Amino acid sequence: MIYQKVHELLSQGFSNSAIAKKLSISRNRVIEYGKMNPEEFNLFVLSLQNRSKKLDPYHKEILSWLKEHPDMTGAQVFDWLNERLKVTTVAENTVRNYVNEIREVYHIPKQTLEREFSTVPELPMAQQMQVDFGEMRTPNQEGKMIKLYFVGFVLSHSRFKYIEWLDRPFRVHDLIHMQENAFRHFGGMTDEIVYDQDRLLAVSENSGDLIMTTDFTKYQQTRKFKVYLCRKADPQSKGKIEQVVKYVKNNFAKNRTFHNLADWQESCIRWLKRTGNYKIHHNIKKRPFEVHALEKQHLQQISGTYMFENIFDSSITRTIQKDNVIRYEGSRYSVPIGTYRKDSSNIAYVETDGEFLHIRLQQNGSVLARHRLAKESGTIISDPTHRERSQTKREGLILQIKEMIQDNELVEWLLSILTEQYPRHLNDQLKVVQSVILKYPLHVEEAIREMKRLRLTSANDLRDIAISIEMQTRKNTNKIGVVNEKYKDLVAPERTEDIYISVLQGGVQG
Repeated sequence: MIYQKVHELLSQGFSNSAIAKKLSISRNRVIEYGKMNPEEFNLFVLSLQNRSKKLDPYHKEILSWLKEHPDMTGAQVFDWLNERLKVTTVAENTVRNYVNEIREVYHIPKQTLEREFSTVPELPMAQQMQVDFGEMRTPNQEGKMIKLYFVGFVLSHSRFKYIEWLDRPFRVHDLIHMQENAFRHFGGMTDEIVYDQDRLLAVSENSGDLIMTTDFTKYQQTRKFKVYLCRKADPQSKGKIEQVVKYVKNNFAKNRTFHNLADWQESCIRWLKRTGNYKIHHNIKKRPFEVHALEKQHLQQISGTYMFENIFDSSITRTIQKDNVIRYEGSRYSVPIGTYRKDSSNIAYVETDGEFLHIRLQQNGSVLARHRLAKESGTIISDPTHRERSQTKREGLILQIKEMIQDNELVEWLLSILTEQYPRHLNDQLKVVQSVILKYPLHVEEAIREMKRLRLTSANDLRDIAISIEMQTRKNTNKIGVVNEKYKDLVAPERTEDIYISVLQGGVQG
């Protein structure tokens, strides 16, 4: 039991913190158990069994979660209770204590996944810069808590840093503008830049092939630096900048009052000069600004001015939310229901002419939605038609297709597979099927059977198969009835039967 192990380790001279880490329990729990004698601990266990608790009605569910996922934290159990069982009347500390008690009674130690680390060799001068984002809440002059956002840049060799702040979430052009400021602050550009896999930079992770956003790709191709995007939730792969983010939060921003963004940014630059880049770094044992003086000579020089107009198109990207809206300038704008898909990148391109907002799924594609711009932030702009599905048109297409194909089982299979694979674009798929039936009525059923055999799922596949069957049929027909145009007018002479009989008998014709 954990109680016995705690006392055993205490007798061996282990500290409370070491025991907590070794047994994967809290330090307070170690202290509490350490103060109990065996009789007191038995009374404590009996009290746990007899005392009615708020979470007892959910004991079975929590126990099953812990058995299935021994690495679950109390915070995650608290979240699951809220999400799955709608439990909102208990505090997180109550849940955490209840989870610890269940682990004790049912002997379910908390499992942790250990990751092995090794020291990364110091990088050469001017090879790498690391970038990451941070955010924190701080009081303003009125005592109201506001949220601030910042991006940090650090040269991996010298640990020389640059920070820039915003009072709203970052956009792609913000990052690019601030990175240009960082280049000027550093006196040049490194060969490669390591980023967190942020939505500003990466649209999605395609089985390891990261797909970057259009605007950032254009910028990267113009500046010609190498890009490395860290895996999601993998702070260890960019340790230097992670330390910078913590350093900024705890040393500069903590307990500071926000007045305005300009003063805040200026204060941060002064902090970098007197502290962030001045104090001796604990790893390299040197002052970053002194090492930077040497590294600066090796950085790639960049042009003094940079025309962003050469990089950006008029459209920018926004994420399509689960409730089929996109956010723009503090307001939310609707898109047709079904636009959001779990298996999609859910990126929309938006542009404005000053009066209307135009939303597209492709940068140069057709307009998906058009809204008049909101006059004030926090507004929801919705088109009523976006909440209606075109069931009438869809049902009409399905009915027509069923009437045009004789094999009911075959047509039902086709419609079910298209409905499953293309719920949002089903009408388009049905129109393709309809056109195939009209163009290739003699081959459509054979094409569907072949499509089913090959386990294909698109109406475009059906069309291609029908075309192939049609071409093969024509080819076979031509082989059977080939007539050489050169001899088509020649006619064999007609003779009587007597002539052939005479020849066969050996007679002589006179």
